[in-house]
Formats: sequence, C-alpha cells, structure tokens
Amino acid sequence: MAITPDAVLAALATVEEPDLKRDLVTLNMVRDLKIDGRQVRFTVVLTTPACPLKDLIRQRCKTAIHRDVDPDAEVIVDMDANVTTPGLDATQGGSHGVKNFIAVASGKGGVGKSTIAANLAVALAQEGAAVGLMDADIYGPSVPTMFGVAPDEKPRVNEERKIIPIERHGVKLLSMGFLVDEANAVVWRGPMVSSAVRQFLNDADWGDLDYLILDLPPGTGDIQLTLVQTVPLTGAVIVSTPQEVALADARKGVAMFGKVNVPVLGIVENMAYFTPPDLPDRKYYLFGEAGAKKLALQLDVPLLGEVPIEQDLRESGDLGTPIVLRAPESASAKALVAAAEETARQVSIRNADAPATQPIEILYR
Repeated sequence: MAITPDAVLAALATVEEPDLKRDLVTLNMVRDLKIDGRQVRFTVVLTTPACPLKDLIRQRCKTAIHRDVDPDAEVIVDMDANVTTPGLDATQGGSHGVKNFIAVASGKGGVGKSTIAANLAVALAQEGAAVGLMDADIYGPSVPTMFGVAPDEKPRVNEERKIIPIERHGVKLLSMGFLVDEANAVVWRGPMVSSAVRQFLNDADWGDLDYLILDLPPGTGDIQLTLVQTVPLTGAVIVSTPQEVALADARKGVAMFGKVNVPVLGIVENMAYFTPPDLPDRKYYLFGEAGAKKLALQLDVPLLGEVPIEQDLRESGDLGTPIVLRAPESASAKALVAAAEETARQVSIRNADAPATQPIEILYR
C-alpha cells in the first residue's frame, strides 16, 4: 500500500513537542514533506537551533511513522530552526532586528558572570543562531579581553551613523572597552552611563539577531533600570556561586527582575565544584554544594547549569578564546554548552506561554 502525505501527517500529529505540549502538525513545525516510494523525508522546524531535545523529537517522528504508516519506511528527518520572539508563537518568526534580548546578571561581582555570558553567546552561535553580545558593564568592560580584540581595533560607523559591532567567533560584539583606552577609567555619573547603554542599543547596527546577550554589571542599579526602560527583555539569566553570600545577592537580582515584570529564565551556578585532573571521578565542593540548585527550587525558576572550576576556563578568558571553542571536551565547556541549550529552551517556552515584555516607565518622585 502506497504511503500518502495524509497518512504521514496523521502520524506526526501524534508527536508532541515536549516543551510546548502541542503536536508538531498543529504547531506547523513540519515542512517540505516528500515521499518517494517507501522513503519519507521532511523537515522539522524547531524554535531554536540550540534545542537540546532535537534528537528526541527526531526519534519520536520516526517511531510514529513506523508505527502508524509503514514499519519498513525509510524516514529521513531534517532539522531547521526559526527562533521565536516574545508575543509570537512557534509558527512565527520575529520582525527585523533583535528577536530576543537576554540579560545576564548577578547580584554581586566576582561570580564569573562575564565568563558565562561570553560562553553562552559563543555556544549559541556555534549551534547556528545569530548572536550578539553587548557589554553593558561600562565601568569594568571585559569583553575585549575575553574575545581577544586588540586595543587598536575600534568599531566603525556606517553611512547611517550607526555603530558597526566587531565580530569574533561568530558573535557581534560591542563594549565600552572598544572605545576607551584600557589604561583609562570611565569616571562618569549615572546619566552618562545610561546614555551610553541606550546608544549601544539604539545607535548600533546589530542586524538581524536571534539573541542579543546583555552582560550587565553586578547589582541592581542605573544600567539595569535603563535596560528595562529601553528594550523589551525576553528574560534574565542569573549567575551565582554556591556560597550563601552570593546566593543572598542572587536572590535580590531575581526579585529586581520580578518587580519590573521581566521573566527569569533560570540560574547558572558557576564554580560549582572542583575536579582534579588526575581524579576525574572526584568532585570537591569548595564553596558549598548545590546552593544555586536549592535557590532555584525555592524561587521556582529553572537551574540552567552547574559549571565547575577549571584552570582552562580561567585561561581561556585571559587568552581571548572562550572555552567552548578552546577546550570543547572539557567539563566546563560541556556544562556551558548545556546551559546555553537550556537557556534557548527556556526562551522558547517563555515565548510560547507569555506575552511580550513591555519597556517600563519609571517615575521619580
């Protein structure tokens, strides 16, 4: 009996997208169906190229067709992606420009927030997403060092007087560190810093991006407020270490985003444990065990990943090549790639379930 398109689509209508809880056909995620004898080929359009469940979805499609259509069919499932944006469902893309603004924040300094932001950006780009990274830490920019941008390399300005971000490792970059000599300090009051942040957002030619990662300074001050006033943040990633002093500040960061109606996509625990190179099966919890995991449970937000302490991770930042590229087989690189995939997954869930975040108006009295 010949295989028909209707039979294939009926089988695929039993395959549920694990996060969105609707079937692939209803979500219009099945495209380019072709049947040649017993060969069935089609494309599943995911909501992110960094989807950690792509292999599961592929296998479920094959199982459904073998079960409901023909057990001997040759099933070829191609994967594509169309990243969603807040306010649009999984069948739609976004308008021109940035689809998702993702803030990477911490309640206090020294927790490795910029390291996490840099590696999340590169990991998403490696998966095929269009990614930018904006260094919003005006006073202490670290992106130039972490991406190996030479001190004499400056962003250009195009004919429309827009700043052209510098590109490294497939990520578009913009930082105050590109504009100010590394030996000089930025000694500005809050309004000047806020103006610089708005210029990076509004007067830069970012092009079409799936994700713009915003590396924020520590705390809950002027720059954070400027961002929520200027752009519709898709969500925030909170970075913490396991010890209580860092978790207390991380809790404040989560509370701040709650007050301005920005969803928290999850928490990344950095410096989670140390594994000696000669004892790969050992884990030493130098700063406490599972502190961020417990905090995530208390606050009912996802734990995006646990990143270990490794010398390679520190060295990669100093040498200008993020560890997901420099040492992809290392434990920290694998943890960071998994965190990037989980972040993209949470973005897709958030975009399907929640309305777009609106820039807020802050009234001073």
